[in-house]
Amino acid sequence: MTATHDLPAAATRADDDARAPLSTMLREGTRAEHEAAEGSAFVDDLLAGRLTVAAYADLALQLHTVYRALEEVGDAVRGTPAGAGVVFDELRRVPALESDLAHLLGPAWRAAADPLPATAAYAAEIRDGGADAGAYVAHAYTRYLGDLSGGQVIGRMVQRHYGVPDAGVGFYAFPAVPKPKPFKDLYRARVDALPLTDAQRDAVVDRARAAFRHNRALFAALGERHRPA
Repeated sequence: MTATHDLPAAATRADDDARAPLSTMLREGTRAEHEAAEGSAFVDDLLAGRLTVAAYADLALQLHTVYRALEEVGDAVRGTPAGAGVVFDELRRVPALESDLAHLLGPAWRAAADPLPATAAYAAEIRDGGADAGAYVAHAYTRYLGDLSGGQVIGRMVQRHYGVPDAGVGFYAFPAVPKPKPFKDLYRARVDALPLTDAQRDAVVDRARAAFRHNRALFAALGERHRPA
């Protein structure tokens, strides 16, 4: 495991690169991987209403494994000097996912949990960073800000196409974040304030790219399991 705080200081870089905020580096540096993940056939089919409630429930099951890893790591990161400011209780998704799954699959939903190999690999990648704040941010930034943005669309489309009530799409609701825009601005400011060298920031972007690749692999595996009728 390579933690960002173990990396050597960066070699001299161009002034523009050195001044770029980490949040900008994350947005620009992961653009291709982000678009590839969003363009997966599974996501297209789900949002177009070509799948089933079972496919949506399976997605929620896989995400539960991912977010359980992310929030366990977040609890460890919270206790470090560098990480205390980038872990937000308002963003926790595991309780909402568990409530959704109880509605979708019943109180014994844990018995239906069947993490895909791609899901297990994604969770392992998250845990690999340990309590390193930069490694955590690479995953938390890509997941949580996506949930606050495009995730809202997914929730509405699932309700429209599959008749899932509010009780089954709580994952996409953030009652503790009534105004997403100011919150996302605060989140980015906290990320930008992390005391990281250039090399460490590059490592964060590399991990974020890997996060999107894991998302793409997860969607591909779900697409193999759930095909349009």
